Amino acid sequence: MTGPALLGVRHHGPGSARAVRAALDAVRPSAVLIEGPPEADDLLPLAADPGMRPPVALLAHVVDDPARAAFWPLAEFSPEWVAIRWALDAGVPVRFIDLPAAHTLAAGPDGGAAPDPEEAEAEGAALRLDPLAVLADAAGYDDPERWWEDAVEHRTGAGLAAFEAVGDAMAALREEYGHGGDRRDLVREAYMRQRMRAARREFGDDYAVVCGAWHVPALRAKTTATADRALLTGLPKAKVELAWVPWTHRRLARSSGYGAGIASPGWYGHLFAAPDRPVERWLTKVAGLLRAEDRQVSSAHVIEAVRLAGTLAAVRDRPLPGLSETMDAVRAVMCEGSDVPLALIEDRLVVGDALGEVPDSAPVVPLQRDLTKRQRTLRLKPEARDRELELDLRGETDTARSLLLHRLRLLGVHWGEPTASRGSTGTFRETWRLRWEPELSVRVAEAGIWGTTVQAAAVARAEADATAAKELGEVTALAERCLLAGLGEALPAVLRTLADLAALDTDVAGLAKALPALARSLRYGDVRGTDTAALGTVAAGLAERICVALPPACAAGLDADAAEALRGHVDAVHGAVALLEAEGLRERWAAVLKGLAGRDAIPGVIRGRAARLLLDEGRLEPEETARLMGLALSPATPPADAAGWIEGFAGGAAGGGTLLVHDERLLGLVDAWLTSVPAGAFTDVLPLLRRTFGAYEPGVRRTLGELLRRGPGAAPAATGAGAEGFAAELDQARADAVVPLITLLLGAGAAA
Repeated sequence: MTGPALLGVRHHGPGSARAVRAALDAVRPSAVLIEGPPEADDLLPLAADPGMRPPVALLAHVVDDPARAAFWPLAEFSPEWVAIRWALDAGVPVRFIDLPAAHTLAAGPDGGAAPDPEEAEAEGAALRLDPLAVLADAAGYDDPERWWEDAVEHRTGAGLAAFEAVGDAMAALREEYGHGGDRRDLVREAYMRQRMRAARREFGDDYAVVCGAWHVPALRAKTTATADRALLTGLPKAKVELAWVPWTHRRLARSSGYGAGIASPGWYGHLFAAPDRPVERWLTKVAGLLRAEDRQVSSAHVIEAVRLAGTLAAVRDRPLPGLSETMDAVRAVMCEGSDVPLALIEDRLVVGDALGEVPDSAPVVPLQRDLTKRQRTLRLKPEARDRELELDLRGETDTARSLLLHRLRLLGVHWGEPTASRGSTGTFRETWRLRWEPELSVRVAEAGIWGTTVQAAAVARAEADATAAKELGEVTALAERCLLAGLGEALPAVLRTLADLAALDTDVAGLAKALPALARSLRYGDVRGTDTAALGTVAAGLAERICVALPPACAAGLDADAAEALRGHVDAVHGAVALLEAEGLRERWAAVLKGLAGRDAIPGVIRGRAARLLLDEGRLEPEETARLMGLALSPATPPADAAGWIEGFAGGAAGGGTLLVHDERLLGLVDAWLTSVPAGAFTDVLPLLRRTFGAYEPGVRRTLGELLRRGPGAAPAATGAGAEGFAAELDQARADAVVPLITLLLGAGAAA
């Protein structure tokens, strides 16, 4: 070579990757320079490690602020990855030459000092040039991906001439559009030229540069070192660390927000890996996926789809079938015109769920190393696809898995999200939905400031969160999370803060919000064998304070919205008290409810709910319930307050409709009140009544309608005359015949 070989590529283009490999084999350069952060030069030898499996990415983050991070993804079909592997296999020096990450993560949009907010907003609003879209439009294509496939991916054997042609095209674009809307490119290209000058001094002129095709004209340009140094002077700088991390095909997709992303990483990976007949091999993969989903696809479907894809390519004047032709053929032949299975193919194959791997020898933060060890011990392999995990907390391994996932959530690493368990509502069972995203590597790096192991970091984070908490609800939620995560070491600090805030909190709503979380925490502690005696003491004290503060708060002239909110707190506290074992607490709470149910100054919605809770607990006799309802629905009571009482007593999903079905005396009281409401007031209470009765199941509403049609308390019509298949009286002999079966189902015989 008479000068450096400038190989302008498309990031993550398999055609570019094959062309780069062929060009490097042809020119045999003395060194290979690649667009990427130079701080990662020491990490390049790991690319040859057998444990390194792309897609992977270089992660750079600021040491003091790990949230400021950037990724440089590389797939097996990325030209940069091919160049790295070629250089390592050939024993040729390989270097990164892009602007250092130390400047990138500290710089503003123009590569210099951060701009003021107005300039930053203007910069973000500017549209940046898509060079492929411009070239595709000039060639008469409406789809840049199709143009790139026809111009590059489907053409082989062009050699260095292809890179010269692409470089000339980019030179014309740069002449027309300058930096294309991103002024940072000027700074990056100045640094690349400086690195090329250093390479010329070290290796001579026979080196190769692999970079984005957009930068080739700038690297060819005749500029002085003085001018480039002037652009690089005064750049802000931060201390950064770099590491290899796993990446996914899904994150290579443009739809994920990745600026240099591609539309079909799975398809491109197939094109790069297929030794021959890529369309036939691709459609065979599609058939295998559809068969796994129980769709009827035969080899005849594959043959016909291959023929149709080839025909479509010929009709569309394309050199070879591309992704659009193959997908159209799949829709017509294998999917019978339906887009539903086609969406599955696009998700699983066109994009794909491939997740890379990084060798154990790669440098990582200590917390990441401990997490990897725990994942292997517990057989929890990170996967890019959604995975549902059922855990039985009575088993040691599943308990350890639950603790790990809860600790990671406390650290902000949301690898798993808890979901509703199927078939069981017991506290010994958990269901998680797991999905590993590359960004979680950044979250792990951020959490590394709290400790070197997952457990130690979670304890430190919980203690810090407890110290910083300002509201009682925050601390009670934190206590619950600590118990779920098995962090007994953090509980003393959390409970101290909890006791301090509870002593100062006079808002009954805040106290009522805090108690349910504490009650749940006690249940979780029982399941996990955690000592929760101190937590139980705090919860009992909190419940006593609620018992004292609740009646005055309910009588404080509440409006409708505030009364409804307080009704919700009464429900929550009632459920929490049922879980607490403090001596005399349930009786104390029942006395509070009786006081609320019998005081006229209390809003109707709260009085009605208190009466209902007492009735359900068996602490209120039906006769007394009828008396309270009669008072609440008497003519002297304002219609809105009476409607609120009905909402509190019979509203929601608490079985109020079923209660009215089985107690026609209460239904008669409601009916009598409703028919006596004045016409002028009826429209005011109608929305509340519709909300109350509209929440009932259709069967309950239908039964109530039948009861009201014939009149509550009236004898039912003779079933023998009105309904076929029903006798007027109960058949005692047939009823007795069912008793042995019921006894067997209930296990009563075994108990006897």
